[in-house]
Amino acid sequence: MTFATIGSSSGGAPGTGRGPWAAAELSPARLPRADRVLAITARPGQESASLGGLLYALRSSGASVSLLSLTRGEASGLNSTLQPLEAVRPWELQLAAFLLGVSSVAVSDYPDGSLSGCELTTLTERVHRAIRLHSPGLLVVIDPLDADADSAMAAMAACAAADEVGVPVVARTLPAARGGWQVSLGAETAAARAAQRSAAAAHRSQSAGLSELMSHLDQLGAEEWLRWLIAPAGRRLVGQHPAGQHPAGQRPAGQHPAGQHPAAQERAASTGALGLVPLPRLAALRPL
Repeated sequence: MTFATIGSSSGGAPGTGRGPWAAAELSPARLPRADRVLAITARPGQESASLGGLLYALRSSGASVSLLSLTRGEASGLNSTLQPLEAVRPWELQLAAFLLGVSSVAVSDYPDGSLSGCELTTLTERVHRAIRLHSPGLLVVIDPLDADADSAMAAMAACAAADEVGVPVVARTLPAARGGWQVSLGAETAAARAAQRSAAAAHRSQSAGLSELMSHLDQLGAEEWLRWLIAPAGRRLVGQHPAGQHPAGQRPAGQHPAGQHPAAQERAASTGALGLVPLPRLAALRPL
């Protein structure tokens, strides 16, 4: 399902993003910058509850922001409406995205609650199509360190697609996460948090759980913590060794020798090389 574009986004070659990564844009204290940003989430609600302040700040910095939700959010145990969640939640997402300044929204039909059971190659191709459409210079996801299994799979698909076309991927992460850095929303803090709360409230079908979420959002200040899952060219992730310089006799975490564990090689490459948490260790699904 693809909604009509709310705003406009300029064209460009897929994967180029028309936003060269200048040295100043890579400073750990700064918000990543790109002309076009694509956010990838597992379900409606995450763009507001988790990424809302960040997406608003990126839009305020001048970026055109697009969003792809891989499911319709039908697996939530909450429903304050008389409509099926798979019908109502995408429209709630459309309103929430508008409040955050997101210019284009697409919703796919992969199964909510079972996304982690989908083929990674299938999800990767869906992200590829979004990259070809929007030509982002940056992908934004929720860090698997702070995510459920579906969200981790969404991040893995985003990383797999972005890596093939040379687009960096940044994740909103836990405070003080290894390899993370803190950015400030600065003068946009009040507006960003207000927009984030309004966007969260747009998910009326989830109103039974909004009180707790709003209490959490009310406590957020100017800071956001980010972590590169795929760093821009020229930057190396924390703990990552230059090619051919791994400690003697050791392989990167999750990497299997050639010819072994063929069914797990694709997922191992995505989790180990990018420092992602293996799916079985992730927490249970959350409503939003």
